[in-house]
Amino acid sequence: MRANLTTQGYALSDRERRALWLGLRFSTGLCLTVVVTALALQSAVMLVALVPIGALAGFTARHPFDHLWNGAVRHIVGGPPLPPNPTRRRHAFKLATVWLATVAALFAAGAGTAALVLGGVLVGACTTVTATNLCIPSEALAWWERRHRRTEPITT
Repeated sequence: MRANLTTQGYALSDRERRALWLGLRFSTGLCLTVVVTALALQSAVMLVALVPIGALAGFTARHPFDHLWNGAVRHIVGGPPLPPNPTRRRHAFKLATVWLATVAALFAAGAGTAALVLGGVLVGACTTVTATNLCIPSEALAWWERRHRRTEPITT
């Protein structure tokens, strides 16, 4: 699982990784719970409520749920504070934000089956990152970066 966190952009020692095993899953796990509930209820409103949370997660160093972890939950469970989210993880949150908005729009438009299918794929990706730290968008971005690495310096 160390490689999965490295792919997301974290540079953690084994000791830090072990200490953060729960904390790094907290944001995605809480979001996963809300998304599953929203899909079960077919609630566009709940999904729309997650969109600004995802946007903040994508464009700031900390997911809003990280603040909940750092301010309260970690003190209850005895965990360490979370480090800032690396760029690849933030890009994954941006992708999830667009996905959430799309699923919400599908529900609002009455396309429940399409919303459930796309929402199910999102749940699968979120479950994977929560359970294993394997972030599929981060893997895709890492692959893209390796494939399109510049070998010549950029000059202006």
